[in-house]
Amino acid sequence: MKILKTYLLLVSATLLLTGFSWGLGPDPCKEALEIAGTLNSLRDETLMRQAEAKIVNQCPDGAAAHFVTALQQERVSNFDGAIEEYRRALQQAPSFARASGNLGLLYALKGMNDDASLELTRGLSSIQDPYYHKALAGIFAAQKMYPLAAYHYNEAGRKLTTDASVFVSLAEIYSASNQPDKAQEEYRRALAINPGSVPAHIGIATIYLQRGEADKALEQLKRGEVAAPQNHDIHLLLADIYKNKGDAKLADYHLLLGGKSKIVKAAQKPIGQSDTSSADHEIENLKAAIKERPEDTLSYEKLGHIYRAAGKDAEAIDAFREAAHRNSANSDVYLSLGILYEKKGQIDEAVVAYKRSIKVNPANSEAHLRLGDIRFSRGLFQEAVGQYTAFLKLRPESPDIHLKLGRIYAKSKEIDLAIASYNSVLTYSPNDGDANREVAALYAQKGDNEKALLYYKKALSIQKNDSEARSALISMYVKSKQYDEIMILLKETVDLNPDDPVNHYKLGLIYDFKKEYENAISSYKKSIELKSDNARALNALGRLYMKTGRLSEAKETLEAAKKADPTLEETSVLLNNIRDEFNPEPRKIKKSKKGKTKKSKKSVKKKKTTGAAKAATSKAKK
Repeated sequence: MKILKTYLLLVSATLLLTGFSWGLGPDPCKEALEIAGTLNSLRDETLMRQAEAKIVNQCPDGAAAHFVTALQQERVSNFDGAIEEYRRALQQAPSFARASGNLGLLYALKGMNDDASLELTRGLSSIQDPYYHKALAGIFAAQKMYPLAAYHYNEAGRKLTTDASVFVSLAEIYSASNQPDKAQEEYRRALAINPGSVPAHIGIATIYLQRGEADKALEQLKRGEVAAPQNHDIHLLLADIYKNKGDAKLADYHLLLGGKSKIVKAAQKPIGQSDTSSADHEIENLKAAIKERPEDTLSYEKLGHIYRAAGKDAEAIDAFREAAHRNSANSDVYLSLGILYEKKGQIDEAVVAYKRSIKVNPANSEAHLRLGDIRFSRGLFQEAVGQYTAFLKLRPESPDIHLKLGRIYAKSKEIDLAIASYNSVLTYSPNDGDANREVAALYAQKGDNEKALLYYKKALSIQKNDSEARSALISMYVKSKQYDEIMILLKETVDLNPDDPVNHYKLGLIYDFKKEYENAISSYKKSIELKSDNARALNALGRLYMKTGRLSEAKETLEAAKKADPTLEETSVLLNNIRDEFNPEPRKIKKSKKGKTKKSKKSVKKKKTTGAAKAATSKAKK
């Protein structure tokens, strides 16, 4: 008995030491879900992709895999696709807070505030994500639930300490709640983070004006003007202040920069007309100011904008370059300089200008777009992808840019990313024929024929003359042997292009296959009528004549086919068969040793094989 106990103990130890799990090992889907919950903390793109690949590998059909797919859809701005994947993740794991919170952010982005509130609240029940707080605060602010909005903006501001917009929004809540002192304090916090925050400068100036402190408002707006010299709202507020002060000259100047002065219209008129004098006067004033203060960057910026409005590109470039040389902090200066360089064909200089514009203000969407277009035109597709992606984060409702991105991904064989981009195009522009046709081709590459057919049909419904979509559909129907559908498409094709011999030939082939011989003959003849040397149509018609026993017509038609294209092998074979039918070999008679004659085996055999042909020939002669 003691030996038996010892043996059992040894077996147990062996099982434990060799890792035998008894079915109690870690759940791969649970582990994948835990990894998914930490993805937001990864900042390295390589590590992020590795983690995502591990999640999908461990539990490809689980909630975590759907969560990963949602993140990938978000990266290409396919927000509808991302929403669907987050929903699927939550169907399998209802308590997955990160999926709820992210879904809430997308709902908020789409203006679905009730759904967003619910999901963001669920997310915040487990994760104190500052972006969830910020989005929820925005919803409460829109609903004028100011105490709740203030609470969530404050919570967001605890971690988003470098996001000036949080404190601007909080200040606006306090202003709306008649708490100007608190509002001013939050505006100042925003300016400490971002001295170029236009809403903060305007907000403080507005509070000063409400208090009757016009001089303080003026000083604040001048600071705002330095930060954003092209901002119309700042210039229009300055114009009002100067007008109230009785300074018509400065009031008119700021109306000019605010886009509401007669000077703007005058500057846009052809040079030589008398009413350009106001613009010229302002230019002279700025030149005088620069002469007194050569390092005054703002004067150069203003001068550049006035020159550009007047169509004086060379002078505008010189002024903007001087501002750039003095390290202007205005992103639009570099953007304007880049546009002017592009106009002159100085693309390399434009690239440098756009890069500086983005460096000064990463949220300058137009600079991202223009730089992306240059990269795309030069074949630098990965760099173009980076710029287009940055642009779409700022302006997602841009189907033309989603389309460009989709084509780049398709060209680099990243099919899933390409499809996601095309779906984004169709979200904003569902009747884009090119997008429908191109995404259909991608689904066909993936072997998803059902979706490929769906989008090809959509492309054709948008544009019936889309020959590429029509040809692709016909090819798919041929492979699946859907001949009735092929017939419908080919008839439509013939109706759309009645003078194309190839379409009539193809329709003839389908009639031929379906044994509708008279219709087939009619189609082949129409093809030949349109192109008399159409060898394939001639060959098909000759073959059909043979099939129906019209041998003399077959011979004539096939000879025309051979003349049109001597290389067609089938034509030669068919002609030889007809000649055999018309000219059978004569019988060979042999004498036997006993003096009797007998037919050779060859002639007997030939008689058997040509009997049917003689009958057909006799029928034809009759």
